[in-house]
Amino acid sequence: MPVEKALTEVVMYCDGACSGNPGPGAWAALLMTGDKSRELSGFDPATTNNRMELMAAIGGLEALKRRCRVKIHADSRYVIDGITQWMPNWVRRGWKTASGGPVINRDLWERLSAAVAKHDVQWIWVRGHSGVKYNEHVDQLAQQTLQKALCAN
Repeated sequence: MPVEKALTEVVMYCDGACSGNPGPGAWAALLMTGDKSRELSGFDPATTNNRMELMAAIGGLEALKRRCRVKIHADSRYVIDGITQWMPNWVRRGWKTASGGPVINRDLWERLSAAVAKHDVQWIWVRGHSGVKYNEHVDQLAQQTLQKALCAN
């Protein structure tokens, strides 16, 4: 019987930011394993805060090259509750909300679901702007990415 290789443990913090809602936005993720870390960020000229929160989690997960055990820390209840509680019902109802309307950001929810399926994921909610070191760091990185992109245009 082949011996299964232990999964690499990754700690991830992710956050999104928007200037106006909708408006230009950015996301950031910090991946940490052992003594290594990697920062990721991205920009969208026309988006919403919720889309950037989703993209932060997606960007971090999609950057992982092999299956990992990932502890994702996020301050977005929208992302955490959506992926852990609401999505099974959306899928069961054909991507409709409880009130019968279409699920907003379905494209990103499907992308996040596919990214999560490749890993062993644990979701951890952290209160935003409460002094949690790495959560503050990704918040600042998202804000810096947004400002840099706005200044370049």
